[in-house]
Amino acid sequence: MTTFAVIESGGKQYRVAVGEKVSVEKLDSEAGKEVVFDKVLLRVQGGEVEIGMPYLMGSGVSGKVIEQGRGKKKIIFRYHSKTRYRKKKGHRQPFTQVEIVKI
Repeated sequence: MTTFAVIESGGKQYRVAVGEKVSVEKLDSEAGKEVVFDKVLLRVQGGEVEIGMPYLMGSGVSGKVIEQGRGKKKIIFRYHSKTRYRKKKGHRQPFTQVEIVKI
């Protein structure tokens, strides 16, 4: 059977399984270090489902930081018609790529 969990990191929720690589919001950790996600919302092992209210106490998901990076550039363009108002700005969101080791 499948084993997976739903974790919360950086205000977002991610469905993770062992061996997956997940890009989460930037964490303060270098490549090669271990990181533990203690905000586990749901865990499924075999046919057994555990749901937290809001989090599962005493459980965590551990992973290994692979790299720190920045996403693709997104263009922010503001425009007002008939007033010659144009603003163009770019943004690259920082992320941390993590490989899930243990649930």
